[in-house]
Amino acid sequence: MHISNLFKIALRAIAANKLRSFLTMLGIIIGVASVIAMIAIGQGSKQSIQKNISEMGSNMIMINPGQDRGPGGARQDASDMQTLKLKDYELLKENCKYVAAISPRVSKGGQFVAGNNNTPSTIYGISPDYLEIRQLKVEDGAMFSDDDVRTSAKVCVIGKTVADNLFPAGEDPVGRVIRFGTIPFRVVGVLKSKGYNSFGMDQDDLVLAPYTSVMKRILSVTYLQSINASAITQDKTQEAIDEVTTLLRESHKLKGEDENNFTIRSQEEMASMMNSTSDTMTILLLVVACISLVVGGIGIMNIMYVSVTERTREIGLRMSVGARGIDILSQFLIEAIMLSVAGGIIGILVGLGAAWGINVFAHWPVLVQPWSVLLSFIVCTATGIFFGWYPAKKAARLDPIEAIRYE
Repeated sequence: MHISNLFKIALRAIAANKLRSFLTMLGIIIGVASVIAMIAIGQGSKQSIQKNISEMGSNMIMINPGQDRGPGGARQDASDMQTLKLKDYELLKENCKYVAAISPRVSKGGQFVAGNNNTPSTIYGISPDYLEIRQLKVEDGAMFSDDDVRTSAKVCVIGKTVADNLFPAGEDPVGRVIRFGTIPFRVVGVLKSKGYNSFGMDQDDLVLAPYTSVMKRILSVTYLQSINASAITQDKTQEAIDEVTTLLRESHKLKGEDENNFTIRSQEEMASMMNSTSDTMTILLLVVACISLVVGGIGIMNIMYVSVTERTREIGLRMSVGARGIDILSQFLIEAIMLSVAGGIIGILVGLGAAWGINVFAHWPVLVQPWSVLLSFIVCTATGIFFGWYPAKKAARLDPIEAIRYE
């Protein structure tokens, strides 16, 4: 029998039972749409994480006091979290050849006041190099200077969110005085807006001030909460980490068997961890979505069995007038594949629409990969062949005489 005739017969059979055919395709539609949407969410999350890591500086290194965990996972003593000193910062600044920029960091959250307006935020005590490390830019005014750091000047640079909250009427913040508690700080600059990151954190809700001012006037401490640095290039990040580790161990007089009393993390390491978590979640979501495809395939097999049973006499008549087993097999297999492919095409459109809707209404980052659409189409076609083969094979093996007698 000619292949075009087999397609016509399959189309007539599908059209004769429109509602049943649609319900059969529904499982495939939901499965394919779920696969595309889930992959789009996973890939969008990964891209967003990579973008945020890149914006923060892909070669950034974070040095924190204390070990990752105390012995046996116990909480560490407060003194263990005071192991980074200004002398460590000075040592690294003067001796690290693989470090392009370095800045100490101390911080404290609290209420900022300007006139009758106030807003909660966090003040970060840093050096001017912090802008290069975090890839921040001053949009209005200027960054405070090294002289301001040496003299513990009460000056600051504020983020766009803080500026909007403290000066809602649109006044120029540069030159104005804001208070953190009872301590006045003169605004010398406003940072360029960076918006929210993928973790939902407002990157513009911050105030930067000389670390000496924050340590002396606000925190009254002599230790650092952390040190941030950036390697000369991303490829040299590990060399920079090794160099920092060696210098700090010498500074802290740690012997060969002693564990570090500081922790070093790189953005590359953080990105790897976040990407690994994102990939795991994507795989879990994908497995759930694939279950829908399996359910849809079972639905196709079930309907094809029903179709073979209903058309047993028709099969017998076709075989009695010369149709071969391969023709009957092809007829029902084509019907199953057409149901699966049609469901796959509709599912692709629904999946693309769902990904768009998630991005627009839920504001989740999504990225539809062409390979996910191709993969979904291949899988739904394979599903039609796999689940349609056995019912079609059963139809091809019917005895024509018994089939004609079937009631």
